[in-house]
Amino acid sequence: MSDTTAATAVFDALVGHDMGPYFATPCGVLAPLLAQLQERADYHVVAREDNAVGMAAGVALTGGTATVLMQNSGFGQSVNALASLVVPYRIPMLLIISMRGTPPDPTPENLAMGRLTEPILDGLGIEHHYLSAGRANDQIRDARRTVVEKRHSHALLVRPDEFDWEA
Repeated sequence: MSDTTAATAVFDALVGHDMGPYFATPCGVLAPLLAQLQERADYHVVAREDNAVGMAAGVALTGGTATVLMQNSGFGQSVNALASLVVPYRIPMLLIISMRGTPPDPTPENLAMGRLTEPILDGLGIEHHYLSAGRANDQIRDARRTVVEKRHSHALLVRPDEFDWEA
């Protein structure tokens, strides 16, 4: 599946399951998906990941559903907002986190967060799965159930090569 086709499958699933608004920080791995989302009025580029989590929490507190898209290095930046606001008060949102520092990304500055992202999500009690563009519709439908019906946040992790990113 090409990067555009894979990104389109994920985009269609996000929009089809009404997972917006979308709050994102720039990310090379997610760039093909972000390029499609940026055409939407409910897409917002945010400077910091913890701010994106706060904005998504605001949407959830008004009864809406929101998605935060970020790199796992930025996920590290957002841990306090998740641990002190989102998790204890069961504020639901979908997190889409690119997994830099995992194969095929050999960049040394990303290796630590590549190892730590899943254990941190586990410690926060946030259910997570790896996104597969071929199964995006089912995965996002299931994530929506977790977010809307169970009122829990859910994370979909994106391998660096899911949208054909290369180091």
